[in-house]
Amino acid sequence: MRPVIAPSSLVLATVLSLCFAGSLTAQSGDPKPNILVILIDDMGWGDVGYHNPARHTPNIDRLAAAGVRLEQHYVASSCSPTRAAFHTGRYWSRFGCTAPSNPRVLPFDTFTLPRALKQAGYETCLTGKWHLGSDPAWNPNVYGYDHSYGSLAGGVGPYDHRYKTGPYSNTWHRDGHLIEEKGHVTDLITNEAVNWIGERGDKPWFLYVPFTAVHIPVMEEEKWLAGTESEPELSRRHFLACLGHLDFSIGRLVEAVEKSGHQENTLIVFFSDNGAYPNAVNADDKYPDAEAQYPHGPAGGTNLPLRGQKTQIYEGGIRVPAFFYWPAKLHPGVRNFPTHVVDLMPTLCGLVGVTPPDRVKWDGRDIWPLVSGTEAVPEPRRLYWVNGGWKERAVREGDWKLIASADGKRKQLFNLAIDPNETQDLASSQADKVATLSAALAEESAKDKDAVPNDQENP
Repeated sequence: MRPVIAPSSLVLATVLSLCFAGSLTAQSGDPKPNILVILIDDMGWGDVGYHNPARHTPNIDRLAAAGVRLEQHYVASSCSPTRAAFHTGRYWSRFGCTAPSNPRVLPFDTFTLPRALKQAGYETCLTGKWHLGSDPAWNPNVYGYDHSYGSLAGGVGPYDHRYKTGPYSNTWHRDGHLIEEKGHVTDLITNEAVNWIGERGDKPWFLYVPFTAVHIPVMEEEKWLAGTESEPELSRRHFLACLGHLDFSIGRLVEAVEKSGHQENTLIVFFSDNGAYPNAVNADDKYPDAEAQYPHGPAGGTNLPLRGQKTQIYEGGIRVPAFFYWPAKLHPGVRNFPTHVVDLMPTLCGLVGVTPPDRVKWDGRDIWPLVSGTEAVPEPRRLYWVNGGWKERAVREGDWKLIASADGKRKQLFNLAIDPNETQDLASSQADKVATLSAALAEESAKDKDAVPNDQENP
């Protein structure tokens, strides 16, 4: 067993918090809202009922219908990069992270979202999957969380809570201390969140709930399998059951907010970390005793009608279900302009009156005026992606998106306004547009030059 968090790391966290003190300004006015961020693992575009009637997600659909749906919301093509961007407002490649990472991703002095919110008087909590450094010494508390719980590494077995076989397989923790517990991972993550909400007082709070569902391996009790009988493949039945279990748990989170009396002043943000991996092998032999524990066969979601999947920079890998829910402040609606996970930190900081230190250079922007409807037309912007292992890069400006291989020899160009499913490569007929976007891609890539490579795939 690896050691629990070292005292030196606790001292480091304290010193860093003092370094950030005084670097923020808070605006007066309305009470600061509580913020609940729900992050789903490997949920595809077509894995919510409001995009695909074949999916049964009534709680998610209810929130989306009463909220503001972001129909062009982008993330990275895999988990750790998206999590790095969410916590920093910066593209993951700025930290040398392009793939799922067990090594530490963020420098210890990174100005993170929970650190920013703590300076604004927030209590902060993470319950679920971290995957920005799988050693206990790199646990979420070191980066600004008052309390953390769940998997330090990636997706885990539903009942044994083990990550992939290797040095980080034993990953279940509370506040950086490795622990053993019984229970289904979705229930444990939800229970911790519900209890934490119920214990809150008058201070504003930030709760980040990164579920491990619907990432493989999946294994559900019989009660969750009810209604999936039309699916002939047992492994896919368990995936649908996992989705139903997840949706029920999201309903529990909302109920906890309502019971606490905080529903009028709580913003809920929902999104997935990347697109689905439609044919992921459920009995993946990288997990301990997988062949014996889990139903064999494919288990994964759907990104249709979008092209591509998790690990790819096509829309199906990086465009995900997302919405903001806050009925007291937001009118239901749909936003069809591009947004990105790097926008969430600037937006939330702006909402609560937080100004970052001068040294912080966000890649994202504050989209609250667009979400709230006080501004109708977004300013032109550029979006940027780097894929796993630096194999591909992509840039979007306006309706045009360019995907280029690392050596620049292979380039694909799509007009997403007329071809959102990327069926027609226009690179050969739009040489000027390729040149313009290639220059934009080079400009963004140059900002990665100081990044320390950290593209190790999960061992």
